[in-house]
Amino acid sequence: MITTAQIRGARGILNWSQGDLSDRTDISATSIGSIENGLTQPRESTLAVIQKAFEDAGIEFLPNDGLRKKSELINFFRGEKGFCDFYDDIYHTALALHGKNTFLVNNVEESVFLKWGKDIFLSHSERMKKLDGITYKILVQEGDTNFVASSYAEYRWLPKEFFSTVPFYVYGNKLAVILFEEEPTVLVFEYPLISQAYRKQFEAMWEISHNPTNKR
Repeated sequence: MITTAQIRGARGILNWSQGDLSDRTDISATSIGSIENGLTQPRESTLAVIQKAFEDAGIEFLPNDGLRKKSELINFFRGEKGFCDFYDDIYHTALALHGKNTFLVNNVEESVFLKWGKDIFLSHSERMKKLDGITYKILVQEGDTNFVASSYAEYRWLPKEFFSTVPFYVYGNKLAVILFEEEPTVLVFEYPLISQAYRKQFEAMWEISHNPTNKR
């Protein structure tokens, strides 16, 4: 189990307040403060939740109270639960940016996203709408009018010859590649060079796409 020193150190590396950690663990900021100050002896299950939140954010815990931030990561999210966890990662990544950023999603068929994210979609949409500085661009196949995220995202139609069944999602310095098979598998690469390359690819696709409300 992680130590109180590692909890404080991990927050420092990530520049998280106790409130930020509370948002990611559903443990009150007061309880987190008591744990860090040694006023409360937490359960192992509580420490496990805190540890997972830090590890999901790229913290690696080492022996003798050590820790470090990984610079390059690959994470996997699998199944319906994993797909909901992926939405949480999108939101928490947006929170951590503390400023303007554009999230890009290509090869989207919203009915498939809704199928696997139905338990979180409405709450996720509401929380994303409340964020300042985050804009969304979504590319769907030409003719598709299922614009379920139009309250906070801009849609364009991608010509059918360029549309693929494998969506990709760029958010912050992360690239997610999504495979919808018997169950979804999401591969998230936290490699800035990769995310930058896919941003350029997306913008090229965006330029050849058109606004669904405009006739060609």
